[in-house]
Amino acid sequence: STMFLVGLSGGIASGKSTVVAVLRELGCAVIDADVIARQVVQPHSKAHQQILQHFGTEILLENGEINREALGNIIFSQPEKRRLLNSITHPEIMKEMLKQVLKYFVLGYHYVILDIPLLFETRGLTKFMKYTVLVYCDPPTQLARLMRRNGLGVAEAEARISSQLPLDEKRKWATHVIDNCGDRESTRRQVLRLHAHLEDSLHFLWARLAVGTAVAGLGGLVFLLIRHFIS
Repeated sequence: STMFLVGLSGGIASGKSTVVAVLRELGCAVIDADVIARQVVQPHSKAHQQILQHFGTEILLENGEINREALGNIIFSQPEKRRLLNSITHPEIMKEMLKQVLKYFVLGYHYVILDIPLLFETRGLTKFMKYTVLVYCDPPTQLARLMRRNGLGVAEAEARISSQLPLDEKRKWATHVIDNCGDRESTRRQVLRLHAHLEDSLHFLWARLAVGTAVAGLGGLVFLLIRHFIS
């Protein structure tokens, strides 16, 4: 059997977790990059040791875990520190994601949804996705939701939003957009349509793979990872 990957992303407070909840309910395999990002920096991990080496012990909590807020403040203001942190954590995140993709492949799933907050910022990943899905809401709605959810003032909420690529920009890259400006029911209907489309896609699974013209999706991802991270 063969398999494809679907990239899912959104913006801060655009309502991605609502969409993920419906997809999981429908029985989809969803891999959450944020959860993995937290796992790979747990104490005693390779990334944890490297982060300590470069950022010092003042970014630790009492229990030895990394204080994400303290680290976040450092990298928010210093791009070169952010690049350093990414170079430590990204290979570990990718390895763990690949492991989970392979697990679902072995379990017989035909596609896996990768929930990656910075999917459209890290353009390199999108080429492994058969589809990319953006959970969208218009800027005023996004701002209002973020202020309400995190109890932020306008300036603070705007600063957080502007640290990300604008949703209207990401929209151009996505193969599917779920507009989450309306009520939950409208969002749910759109997710059901997306799910039906993914299930339908199985019937046309990569004829070109059979012809051997391209190593796409999973094969490409495996190749990339082996080349980069296992060498």
